[in-house]
Amino acid sequence: MSLGLVLRLAVAASLLQSATAKDVRPFPDPNMFFEAVRANLARSQDDQKLFAYKERRTELNLNPFGRLGTGGSRVREVTPVEDGSAVTIRVIERDGKPVTDSTPVRRPLRMSARGRRVVDDVAATLDISMSRRERLDGRDAIVAVFKARPDAKPQTREGRIARDFSGEIWIDELTREVSRIDAKAIDDVAFGYGVLARLNKGATVTLRRELVHGNLWLPVSMRFSGEGRALLLRKLTIDFAVDWFDYRRVL
Repeated sequence: MSLGLVLRLAVAASLLQSATAKDVRPFPDPNMFFEAVRANLARSQDDQKLFAYKERRTELNLNPFGRLGTGGSRVREVTPVEDGSAVTIRVIERDGKPVTDSTPVRRPLRMSARGRRVVDDVAATLDISMSRRERLDGRDAIVAVFKARPDAKPQTREGRIARDFSGEIWIDELTREVSRIDAKAIDDVAFGYGVLARLNKGATVTLRRELVHGNLWLPVSMRFSGEGRALLLRKLTIDFAVDWFDYRRVL
């Protein structure tokens, strides 16, 4: 048997295996499924203020040889105070070295734009539909595609930002929890009415969520990359990664 014939038979067998392995199970009822997803997201929005955590932000860049480099990193410890209406933020590490003399800074939280109001506004802004099933981290996930509704009139900052993006959402089928979001800006995104900054079309965001406590899923990583303008004039290049870890309930 010639080598060419062996290769052709191997390719045919691979294609046949892929076809027979295709998941033909029907999707769950979309209204009930997405309602459960929205309820879980709203709960996590409300419950996150009960948890302390650490946040690592790393500035990323590509050197002239195409390798991924770093422009510096910083780890902050975030702790809720005052029944969750504010947090204290303290820098504990910079570029891999401990920081021992950092002064905690108190920052109030925007309690009026949390929970179900934000989730419902984003959901009303986007047209979301089920696309396919995939395995993610060893679990069944339903992949949904989303884009802005032409007649969307978002009322929150989160809704207005979502209106400028399209992409895919991986939803854990068993728990109805969002585990990953890949999004790309389909238009320029303005911050501060375009005076503070404007992010150019094509910017990308990837967000990951995981089970962190009991049955609560929270964000664990985000990668944000794009270009734009800051303060109308200065060119802005954004390329950073954020990791959230060491969640612990304190309230």
